[in-house]
Amino acid sequence: MAATKAKTVPLEDKLEQLYTLQQLDTRFDEIQRLKGELPMEVADLEDEIEGLHTRVERLQGEVDNFKQAITDKQNLKKESNALIERYTKQQNNVKNNREFDALTKEIELQNLEIQIADKRIREANDEIEKKEAYLEQSRELIEKREDALKTKKVELGEIIKKTEKDEKKLDKEREKLIKNLEPRLLKAYNRIRNKYRNGLAIATVSRNACGGCYSSIPPQVQVEIGMMKRIIQCENCARILVPFGEEEEEA
Repeated sequence: MAATKAKTVPLEDKLEQLYTLQQLDTRFDEIQRLKGELPMEVADLEDEIEGLHTRVERLQGEVDNFKQAITDKQNLKKESNALIERYTKQQNNVKNNREFDALTKEIELQNLEIQIADKRIREANDEIEKKEAYLEQSRELIEKREDALKTKKVELGEIIKKTEKDEKKLDKEREKLIKNLEPRLLKAYNRIRNKYRNGLAIATVSRNACGGCYSSIPPQVQVEIGMMKRIIQCENCARILVPFGEEEEEA
């Protein structure tokens, strides 16, 4: 049996497919513009809030460490005071000046330990005061950011609710279309589309000019575009030119 000959798709049909794909993508881009910066703002707020929570956790840990340090120094002071009391009592029972002087030095040493501990306690309390003030500011900022996030999410949710049906429909139509589109053309289309912020890869001829960059198109080239015998790109912006949609654009 002879092999079945592959069906050749006319260039006109290929161009129509590309033009339809562009219309679908343009509609999808319009929906994304409707959302504006909201998705990015929501993501940024979520990242900022996460960072603030991390900061609060770190600050609270530092405060707890300083409080533990104060407790340790207070315990050290108790031990030093107990030693001073003991050494003072022992001075009443010494046998010579050498023993008395040795105990006196021990008492002085413990008094110095108490002074150092008091200094460290004051420093720790100062740090706790600073950290707790910073903690309060951070918690207030978290509350403000969470309120802002809630508002942004509501706004975004309302837009998504309005556009979700259209997006699903566009995705379904686009998926069906690109399955039948020549891979080489799809690759070229995507390459051109990604070059421009407005995502326009397929341009119509409007008022004798490219509908993408508005560069003038010679009459003979316009005739060739209308004949659809070959794919013609704008000499200025490289967009693929099609003869469809002129009436809509001129209306």
